[in-house]
Amino acid sequence: MKSKLYLFISIIFSFALISCVSEDDPEPRSLLPGDRCPEFSTTFSDGSVITTSDLRGLTSVIVFFNTSCPDCRKELPEIQKVYEFAMNVNRPIGVFCIAREEGSESIERFWKENGFTMPYSAQTDRSVYNLFASSVIPRIYVVSPELKITAAWSDNPVPTAEEIIKSL
Repeated sequence: MKSKLYLFISIIFSFALISCVSEDDPEPRSLLPGDRCPEFSTTFSDGSVITTSDLRGLTSVIVFFNTSCPDCRKELPEIQKVYEFAMNVNRPIGVFCIAREEGSESIERFWKENGFTMPYSAQTDRSVYNLFASSVIPRIYVVSPELKITAAWSDNPVPTAEEIIKSL
């Protein structure tokens, strides 16, 4: 009986280690569908500056990631598919990838290795991320043209491109 308990505890601990959760916040929080998109401003790799007010009138996908996170590495190719879909439809859809505690050098290297074309915002801190959540990446939010969150995902399970596109 004790060995089964130890095995169970070991499995739970293992999942905690691989879920990209290394948080100090004792009460994790995250915005949910129905919440308003918080006010933020960030500069992207293509030189564009995006603010919350720029999202008005646009369906947006906001993704928080770090390229050292295994779940993010799995999810980012799906986000690239969403980005390519967004570039080929006749309605305004924006895809915004924002780093959580990662500088541009490692992101640029990862983008090149994977053939990604979507712009990203390198953030060496959590200032933008903390407006949306306090733990777990990847985090994906769909925001309506009225700036309301209409869908939200984290790492369990990470959504497919088809699931995200369906929510648009």
